[in-house]
Amino acid sequence: MLRLLCTVLTFGASIVTGLPKAEDQDSCTSLQYGANYVVSSSRIAIGGIANISAVAAQNVTETNTASFCRILGQIPYGPNNTLNFEVWLPETENYNDRYLSIGNGGFGGVIDYRSMASYLNAGFSVGGCDAGHLTSENGPSRPGGYVPFLNSYAQTRAWIRDSIAMFSAPAKAITASFYDCAPKKAYYAGCSTGGAQGYALAQYHPEVFDGIVAACAGNWYTGLMVSFMWNGLHSNKPGAFMTQDTLNFVRDAVVEQCDEIDGVKDGVIDDPTTCDFDTASLLCEANQPQIENNKTVCLNETQLATVEAIYAGPGEGIYPGFGAGSEAEWLVQENELWTDYAVPILQNLVFKNLSYDYMNFDFDKDVKTMEEVAGPLITAISPRLDAFKAQGGKLLATQGWADPYNAPTWPIDHHNQAKAIYGSDQLNSFWRLFMAPGSGHCGSAASYPQVPGTIHYLDALIPWVEEGVAPGFVVASKPADGSNATKKLCAYPGRAVFRGGDGGRYESFDCV
Repeated sequence: MLRLLCTVLTFGASIVTGLPKAEDQDSCTSLQYGANYVVSSSRIAIGGIANISAVAAQNVTETNTASFCRILGQIPYGPNNTLNFEVWLPETENYNDRYLSIGNGGFGGVIDYRSMASYLNAGFSVGGCDAGHLTSENGPSRPGGYVPFLNSYAQTRAWIRDSIAMFSAPAKAITASFYDCAPKKAYYAGCSTGGAQGYALAQYHPEVFDGIVAACAGNWYTGLMVSFMWNGLHSNKPGAFMTQDTLNFVRDAVVEQCDEIDGVKDGVIDDPTTCDFDTASLLCEANQPQIENNKTVCLNETQLATVEAIYAGPGEGIYPGFGAGSEAEWLVQENELWTDYAVPILQNLVFKNLSYDYMNFDFDKDVKTMEEVAGPLITAISPRLDAFKAQGGKLLATQGWADPYNAPTWPIDHHNQAKAIYGSDQLNSFWRLFMAPGSGHCGSAASYPQVPGTIHYLDALIPWVEEGVAPGFVVASKPADGSNATKKLCAYPGRAVFRGGDGGRYESFDCV
């Protein structure tokens, strides 16, 4: 493939010493060991990722459709810390001339091989890392459990804020050496914690990527943890806990009232902020049983108060609440999110006390302490991204309205904060938000199997970065129910309006 105006990156000769050129890819395994950062290399045949034990451990079902060179590397940082990363380099004929880094999920600690395989098959030179620490070296993420990386300043800061930037520079240099040509453009794509890492890149490392996808981002991580505490504590009051059947009852009642606001009866609320639902209608009447024919038919007073608390959130300026139509996804809020994420952060990072009494969390004093101690390390919420904008970067954010982890209005609030700084035209020139009705956390919501859950954000981001074609919408496809439905997701504040035809096709909607 002819590449014009190619400039080879030089991040440091020690990184790329001994790496094979694309025209001699059988020499992938001839890497000189001992070179800084690069630990080993191996050639993986078509379908060969199934034989990689680390990949198999993640139950990755997608196989590699092309052979590739697998590079394993390590970057030392801070006092005795190591970041592990990999770069997968497809054969020249399958390479699309672009490099892409992937993010992490949750507390990180492992490389996301599922995403590595997907982007490799799409033609990218793709890199991923463990976020600067290993899951295997950290204790149980439970109340009272010691989590080493949360007790390390360097590892905690690397996790969300710095790890992607740390390995992406050498990864791009490895790519340049392998193909004897720098990648045409560099991209990043991440969801959840990976979405937070995307915002951190734009805020703290604006020079690393040309285009960033930040999906379902937990970038206000401290506020998110407070939200987990709020929802978990309310849900676990005596008589408050709601079973999946009870949550389904609430969701069904809300959708029944608000489904057709957008003009289409499809079992989905297009914009939950337009749904003015009377929660009092859910309350049991005097002496009415909650269960009839093994189905929930009403809520007790404590459950109703919990629903209203989750809608409201912990308070203005702390973190917003959840939206109408997401209720069937709330079981994780009642169960593991507060105990597996918020409490370990409070006990290990914020208070450095494994006996900290989280059941008496103070939504005034403890929130302030959380922001002061943890905020600078794990939060990336600045609405001012001047350096990223100035170097021509493009940020494409997405958020599912039925996300059971993140309050879906937070990305809107964040976007509006930036709008107040830049104005609509300037903001839309480099940062666009796409809300996804009925979509969950990084994919389909279990309660909306008819909703397309795969968002094709790179199909919109790449033309924006490389051709200056700003996306008015992105397309979602592949519903969990196996149908061929597609959906148009409009750039906020636009919304999709049905103009006739097949309601299951994105072409039948206009963005207004």
